[in-house]
Amino acid sequence: MSSKTLLVELFVEELPPKALKKLGDAFAASVLESLKNQALAAVDGEVKAYASPRRLALQIPRVLAQAEDKAVSQKLMPVSVGLDANGHATPALLKKLNALGADESVVASLKREHDGKTDVLFYDALVKGALLAEGLQKAVEEALHKLPIPKVMTYQLSDGWQSVHFVRPAHGLVALHGTTVVPISVLGLQSGNTTQGHRFEASISPIVIKDADSYEAQLQSEGAVIASFDARRAEIVRQLTEVAKKQNLKPIEDDALLDEVTALVERPNVLLGQFENEFLEVPQECLILTMKANQKYFPLLDANNKLTNKFLIVSNITPANPFKVVDGNERVVRPRLADAKFFFDQDRKKTLASRISGLEKVVYHNKLGTQAERSTRVSDLAKAIALSIGDSRLAEKAEQAAQLAKVDLLTDMVGEFPELQGIMGRYYAQHEKLDNDVAFAIEDHYKPRFAGDELPRNQVGIAVALADKLETLVGLFCIGEKPTGDKDPFALRRQALGIIRMLIECDLNIAFADLIEMSLKQFKADDPAAVLASITEFCFDRLSVNLREQGATAQEVEAVLALNPRLLSEVPKRLEAVRAFSTLAEAPALAAANKRVGNILKKIEGTIESKINEALLQEPAEKVLAATLATIKPQADSLFERGDYTNSLKALAALKSPVDDFFDTVMVNADDPALKANRQGLLAMLHQAMNRVADLSKLAA
Repeated sequence: MSSKTLLVELFVEELPPKALKKLGDAFAASVLESLKNQALAAVDGEVKAYASPRRLALQIPRVLAQAEDKAVSQKLMPVSVGLDANGHATPALLKKLNALGADESVVASLKREHDGKTDVLFYDALVKGALLAEGLQKAVEEALHKLPIPKVMTYQLSDGWQSVHFVRPAHGLVALHGTTVVPISVLGLQSGNTTQGHRFEASISPIVIKDADSYEAQLQSEGAVIASFDARRAEIVRQLTEVAKKQNLKPIEDDALLDEVTALVERPNVLLGQFENEFLEVPQECLILTMKANQKYFPLLDANNKLTNKFLIVSNITPANPFKVVDGNERVVRPRLADAKFFFDQDRKKTLASRISGLEKVVYHNKLGTQAERSTRVSDLAKAIALSIGDSRLAEKAEQAAQLAKVDLLTDMVGEFPELQGIMGRYYAQHEKLDNDVAFAIEDHYKPRFAGDELPRNQVGIAVALADKLETLVGLFCIGEKPTGDKDPFALRRQALGIIRMLIECDLNIAFADLIEMSLKQFKADDPAAVLASITEFCFDRLSVNLREQGATAQEVEAVLALNPRLLSEVPKRLEAVRAFSTLAEAPALAAANKRVGNILKKIEGTIESKINEALLQEPAEKVLAATLATIKPQADSLFERGDYTNSLKALAALKSPVDDFFDTVMVNADDPALKANRQGLLAMLHQAMNRVADLSKLAA
């Protein structure tokens, strides 16, 4: 049966730009999947998705007008139920056959098969393949139902009675199989072969689609629309680069802005605008944010990534003389920039320190007090952390930075642009000639803000960022605000990962448990030990996930974390050592032996001392093991103390043969109590020697 290209287009009012790409991809993928399931589209068939501000469309090659007939074997019922003693059909069988579109005439041709319990009747039939009209109706209805619509609208159809629920009012539906219109109906619309082009620049209206394959070319030539989201995005990038290059500048890189602008225009036209140089006195982050967020412009940077007074406009029209478009945009952006300059000038009239008292009026959490109370806790904690990782000078700077870290929340600029919190604090601190370490710590204390974000750039920032995240994490755990399932309203998983990253990547010589205990002193927890245990488990779980995402196996991670390492900064080195140990030929046997030793020791009541009486060593194998352990353990311990975890573990390889021989020939639980205790002590020594870097039993299969 011949196949042709299928085209479906839904023409609507302007779609939400931030959701457009997702809507277009989901619509196309869902229709393709449904047609494949109905055998109307090829199993290896692909779909091309189109998404512009006013349309969702798709194109699927090799679609059949009718699916091929399919032979099916339908299990009916046991022979004893379907046929009477004379072999005639029972009412139950006739009813089943009627439901399948057959009658009594097929009874003689029914197959009998044994299903392992009894003889069963089967009906072989040829099922007619689905017609495209029916299959496409089903596919489009399912796709629209599944669309990830951010917010549904309800609107009335032209008859004034029926209401429709969709992301935006729909005005047209195209369904073409080659040149043939496929009759379907959705959202109160009947399918046809006509659509609309650009609101202002289409050369023909309406556009009659000749066939499913000519859709994209016709929309571009007759409708002045680049229907493909990806093609439109690429064209915007090309024009941005071209126009910027003529100015020896470069447009700011922002994928989210690029996607949003792509979803706002049907045929992009990039134009150059500029503003007065006096606005460049304002921090460039403020200007960039107002141009991107409010106007969807692309600011232009020089070779040093410094903002210039020029920007790029992505227009949706292409007039012969672009002056009015450029002039209009320049007039619109000027008041925005003037507002930013006004906020900046006004904010600098007050010092950061003079604003601290204002934090008393800002509620942080109804159970944790105001931002002022929080700042005090963070300040005390930052000072304590700084003393642990540095000196009194570092502690003094950390305390000052923590006291000022949240103050910019009270400024006009951050009130208008919350995204600039921290950044503006740094600018205002530098304006006041505060120490640069303090100024940068005010900006950096929010870092890392997301996975892969950079860490604070100095020790002061590290101390304050740690204190800020610890105060949040511990405080909320103390009042029972723990993440549950996928719900994490206070982003505590992100806070935990930020703490972990700083401790590890900055190689901080401060114990994780000590940090939590320092933080707990700031709060009145009913059961501090339980909170400490809960937070430790939560953070180690985040660390485990993070390490596995970086390529470590679950066994390797579990082996390292099972010992609850005091310093998280040592975790990567321990993990590297475990990986190196795992490659040794002796590793599997030693891991299995370690697991066996651990199981033996767990069953012993009371405390087993890690020592032996050499006079009680009787069997040759236990003497060899004791002698080898006496040689290897000091070597491994010495390497461990020097931080050479890899070679410390590798030194244990020499224990394989003595350990194997010991378990093959020595009875640990001897009848003689003294002999038994001595052998248990030998195993305790072995267990202690093997589990300093990691719990090797976790590597056992």
